[in-house]
Amino acid sequence: MSSNKILLLTILTIFSSCKGQESTYSQVDPNASKLGPTVIKNFKSAALAPDFDPTLVSQYIRSIFQDSKGNLWFGTIEEGVVKYDVKSLTYYSHPDGFNSTSVFAINEDKNGNLWFGTDQGVYKYDGKTFRNYNQKDGLGHIEISRKSILVDKSGTIWVGTHGGVYRYDPSGDSTGGQSFSLFKQFPPINVAGIMEDKSGNIWVASYDNGVFRYDAHLPVGQGKTITQIGEKEGLGENYAGGMAQDKAGNMWFTMKNGICKYDGKTLTEYTPKDGLGGTEFWGIIIEQSGIIWITARGSTTRFDPSIPLPNPKAFTVFTPEDGINCCVQSMFQDRSGNMWWGASSGLFRFDGTRFYRVKQNGPW
Repeated sequence: MSSNKILLLTILTIFSSCKGQESTYSQVDPNASKLGPTVIKNFKSAALAPDFDPTLVSQYIRSIFQDSKGNLWFGTIEEGVVKYDVKSLTYYSHPDGFNSTSVFAINEDKNGNLWFGTDQGVYKYDGKTFRNYNQKDGLGHIEISRKSILVDKSGTIWVGTHGGVYRYDPSGDSTGGQSFSLFKQFPPINVAGIMEDKSGNIWVASYDNGVFRYDAHLPVGQGKTITQIGEKEGLGENYAGGMAQDKAGNMWFTMKNGICKYDGKTLTEYTPKDGLGGTEFWGIIIEQSGIIWITARGSTTRFDPSIPLPNPKAFTVFTPEDGINCCVQSMFQDRSGNMWWGASSGLFRFDGTRFYRVKQNGPW
């Protein structure tokens, strides 16, 4: 069995184990009378579970992104990518030249092209057609990791895979040469995410080797280095599933048993003993307000780091009883400040107290 099929079966097994709690959801529908967008879909969805709900935006939302025009994009399992532009909800899949089953990462380059990281390599969308990049284009590994397409400040496109980090070469692409090349300064790690900090450093999180920082902002010849932060520095079990940077410049990482704050010198650990909810911590995002959201198996936690610890008011734990599925796979804040969650039972928003599910007809 291929690694792609094994990965998909593993994901579906995890999601199926969480779906038994969905009957406790209380659906909040503040805009029930508002007409939803026109749904444009020229293919039939494959039901991924016996109770598949065709009214959902998609059952499994793996990635969320907002492009420069304000459109929202949702990466799914089995239903391609979905674009929401207020008036319409458009699905792109096999009939449109998008042939992947899982979409883990979405980003946009400086020319307005959208890039999608999938289980079948990278796709570029110029607004009209999709182009796939895979082994023949220089990608030694075609399984693109979650949150692992970065367009840095200089316009360089970085792609994280299960076997290392690659960079896109537009000149090679335009002349028929290799479009991607392995960035050998990073080891051949299983990438869990890529981001650029405020200083221009490139950070790469891995599933079993901690995190790596590349001093990409330094001019050529001025000592560019790779710095590794792992278990010996205090990052639990060398695992870093998610990364974020706060306004003060601190880096935050998820570990298997909690999260860590890194101030450039030391790591400060936060675990369920401090108030985090759940186990097997996956994702982290920091709102424009400074609020930190952490996802884990069983719950999602809202953390206000401005409240000195120990203080139970610093952490608010949300479970399926509060409307959010136990297996959140993606989080995103749009330019209007709205927070979005993608889970194993669709798309969710937060009304300040509870989560509500956004279906095709809303409430958006």
